[in-house]
Amino acid sequence: MKKRNVGLSFWVLLAAIVLYLNYSQATKVSDEEISYDKFRILLDAGKIISVEIVKDETIKGSYRSDGKSVNFKTPYLDDKDLIKDMQTAGVSYAGKTGGKWLTNLLFSFGPILLFILAWFIFATKMSGGSKQIFSFGKSRAQNAVKVETTFADVAGCDEVKDELVEVIAFLKNPEKFQKLGGRIPKGVILYGEPGTGKTLLARAIAGEAKVPFFTSSGSEFVEMFVGVGASRVRDLFQMAKSQAPAVIFVDEIDAVGRHRGAGIGGGHDEREQTLNQLLVGMDGFDPNTNVIVIAATNRPDILDPALLRPGRFDRHIHIPKPNIKEREDILKVHAKKIKMEENIDLEIIARRTPGFVGSDLANIINEAALLAARKNKESVEMIDLEEAIDRVLAGPEKKSRVMRESEKKIICYHESGHALVAKLMPDGDTVHKVSIIPRGPALGYTLQLPLEDRFIASKDELINKIKTLLGGRSAEKIVFKQFSTGASNDLEKATEIAHSMVTQYGMSSRVGPAVFKDSQDSVFLGMDISKGSRVSEKMKQVIDEEIRNIIMKAERDAESVIIRNRKYLDVIAGELEKRETLTANDLDNIMKGKELAPLPKPMPKAENKTEDAETGQDSTGGVAKTADAGKDIGEKSSGEETDEQKETA
Repeated sequence: MKKRNVGLSFWVLLAAIVLYLNYSQATKVSDEEISYDKFRILLDAGKIISVEIVKDETIKGSYRSDGKSVNFKTPYLDDKDLIKDMQTAGVSYAGKTGGKWLTNLLFSFGPILLFILAWFIFATKMSGGSKQIFSFGKSRAQNAVKVETTFADVAGCDEVKDELVEVIAFLKNPEKFQKLGGRIPKGVILYGEPGTGKTLLARAIAGEAKVPFFTSSGSEFVEMFVGVGASRVRDLFQMAKSQAPAVIFVDEIDAVGRHRGAGIGGGHDEREQTLNQLLVGMDGFDPNTNVIVIAATNRPDILDPALLRPGRFDRHIHIPKPNIKEREDILKVHAKKIKMEENIDLEIIARRTPGFVGSDLANIINEAALLAARKNKESVEMIDLEEAIDRVLAGPEKKSRVMRESEKKIICYHESGHALVAKLMPDGDTVHKVSIIPRGPALGYTLQLPLEDRFIASKDELINKIKTLLGGRSAEKIVFKQFSTGASNDLEKATEIAHSMVTQYGMSSRVGPAVFKDSQDSVFLGMDISKGSRVSEKMKQVIDEEIRNIIMKAERDAESVIIRNRKYLDVIAGELEKRETLTANDLDNIMKGKELAPLPKPMPKAENKTEDAETGQDSTGGVAKTADAGKDIGEKSSGEETDEQKETA
């Protein structure tokens, strides 16, 4: 049974009892001691009001005096006529009952007993299991003693694992490092984009380490009561030091470690007190030579500099997105738990998922298993994995959405324009699939996949992406002599890429090699808002002109490509209208002038209610996840590209 924390409760109850007794003594009226003879005189005079004989030793009661009631007591004598005389005088008589000691006891201590009972009922209700009342200052961290995850369950991140294995080795055998004069690192911070495996690595450390491993999160330190956060930090470090060597893991440390003094009106005092205590705990006047702090965050840029300096978080380890080989390894780890066909090639799936992180890949495996189970299959097949990727990239199929023939034709030419321009751009990404099957909010999409992972992008590559984005709009202009709303997201992405080229990447001769980007950092994320705009009005006009020139030239080039290859555009659009989906092999055969395989016999389709598509709303879809230059940069939409990506230099 867990030991009940009653320290504060005991002293509160003791104080309540003392106050009650003092009050009882202060308000208690003293009984007047009279002789037995006087008692008999008062009785004969009819002034006795009530009498109570206590244990045959004392007579207590009250009598009238000047219109008032006075309590008295007198010794009890063996008077045989006493009871008869009291009955004759009509005196209220309690008899030889031995006194109302039980009643007196209840009246004296009953309120205290009720107070104690109410107190413990309240404490039990507020305790919440292990959280005792008034234990707000205690750390919520727990010793992770039953973690079964090891580094064998973490695919990829080999360099990161080497760093962490060294930290564990120091804890297990510090003499190996100290004999050369080295000291144990005080802290290791893991940072990277969401889903890259920071918390999974922490669980693996807990599983590998044979030392106490205390886990907590940044949000658990700060409560509504002032001083609670700092108290919990102190308690956490005391727990770790008492069992040293030990490891403390703090997940999402940015909840408590943000830059001090940031924002309008100063910082949050309670959060800053908590941060100050954390700084002292990691490297204060009392050094913790055998406690290592490991933290994880998605936002290292908003952490306080004092937290990141050597002596506190000595090592900053970036958890990058996995490359193609690491994605294949991650897929293999998650596939161990799923029953799959033997002919499944996970390398193909890894190649189809550039820019995906570990959580995305785990989701794909799970979605494939759900799809196979929905179809009553015995095992997961390759087609299920392909379908799972499409669901993640573009959303579920909207089989009930029936489009008008005129809309379907526009979408076919729009997607064909994307695909044709993408196929003919030099050094462009491979067009993996073109589809007009509605998925999620999108009425169609074109998916491009890079042949290999890319980390930078050249000016020509960015311009080619803009041309591909504008290929659908250009096809509509050439074929239908007008535009539709389906290109709105294409224009948004094209403008975004062109803006980055001009303002961030220095790819404009007029603007030059300089960055002209106003800070958009939020004041609540710990950023300084005192800096004014670094872009003059004249420069803003030049930037706008350069962005417009890039987009207009790219559109003219896209139109020129489509006009020169109009015959391929018509064939692709025609086949897309009949088949609804074209693969990379289908596009290659069309460009080579080959006939495509005949369509299978169509299955009968149920009539569905046609959705109103003439609302004037944007018919484009959301962002599909593909990668280029280490970013999630795909686009999918009605008449929009799913491969266009948000570039970074």
